Amino acid sequence: MKTPGEQLTILTRGAARIISEKELLKKLQRGDPLRVKLGVDPTSPDLHLGHSVVLEKLRQFQELGHQAVLIIGDFTAQIGDPTGRSKTRPPLSREDILANAETYTEQAFRILDREKTEIVFNGEWFNEMAFSDVIQLNARVTMQQMLQREDFKNRIANDQEVRLHEIQYPIVQGWDSVQVRADVELGGTDQLFNILVGRDMQKSEGMEPQVVICMAILEGLDGVRKMSKSLDNYVGISEPSEEMFGKLMSISDELMERYSLLLLGEELRKEVHPMEAKKWIATRLVTRYHSVGAAIEARERWEARFSRKDIDAGDLPGFSIGERRDLIGVVVDAYAKTFDEKRSGSEIRRLIQQGSVQVDGEKITDIKSEIEWLPGQVLKLDKKRSVRIE
Repeated sequence: MKTPGEQLTILTRGAARIISEKELLKKLQRGDPLRVKLGVDPTSPDLHLGHSVVLEKLRQFQELGHQAVLIIGDFTAQIGDPTGRSKTRPPLSREDILANAETYTEQAFRILDREKTEIVFNGEWFNEMAFSDVIQLNARVTMQQMLQREDFKNRIANDQEVRLHEIQYPIVQGWDSVQVRADVELGGTDQLFNILVGRDMQKSEGMEPQVVICMAILEGLDGVRKMSKSLDNYVGISEPSEEMFGKLMSISDELMERYSLLLLGEELRKEVHPMEAKKWIATRLVTRYHSVGAAIEARERWEARFSRKDIDAGDLPGFSIGERRDLIGVVVDAYAKTFDEKRSGSEIRRLIQQGSVQVDGEKITDIKSEIEWLPGQVLKLDKKRSVRIE
């Protein structure tokens, strides 16, 4: 058993916002297991490493003997979280929500201990409410409170509509905290407003308010924007081990420290060479989501393909340079002739400027670079595709 002070050090590591450390320490000093809430809306079937940041923090609580409470928002997903949205989310059918919930939880339990996780669906209490109960719930907050949300204020200022059902979202998320008697609620920094509503709801019920722990939003593989499938800068939890390893090896040296802290809960050792540190991160994460054997094999194949420049072992498709020798033209032709994909010059320009295009492992970010094309060179087009120059 770790002391309350030791637990506090572990649990606050990597957190972007805590309200408050003093309250959390006081709860830990009582010696009773805390009820730690994480609410998730199954609006899509697949999770990526960005989603795993709060799940990792929940796992830390779990390993210290506290009770993980995973709320599946089968009701709230029908409303749609307006956080960070410039327009209303499209509605989902209940069938889609339940199907997503099944795959979501299966992937979440690659991180959490299934036997020690309490799973609840918030439809259990909201679907039983009469309309009079909803009115009473709304009476606990003011319109002024709800309109303090940045996304609501911005949409109103830009003459964009805010639907009344969206204003309900923070209220129902807050009521979840009352129903499960949460001692702590976890979320991303974008969830701060909603979690604070939960504190207010608990106070109005005469309960001790929950501690708020907000985790940072994880940047995607581009190192700039948040990880997102729509931005194609993500690493999926259920991706094949080799693809996961390769994607993680593409992150920048500057991003490694955040990935290690937020995804593994560990700080990188300063004396380790950046390339070895990156391999360590990739190996640890592939092990977590697959197995030790899969991680070792993925690392060996990556090293055979890129570190040792063993082209035959890498099994890359060959590509013959045509008349177009400029970088953009060569990459456009490589996509079209090797992978039967039509890419525009502007798309290729963005890939080059983002550092996705590499020649023999060296990033080429200047679209005007003059390359001396030689047989045997490895031209990397993006995170997934490479060719061997013939």
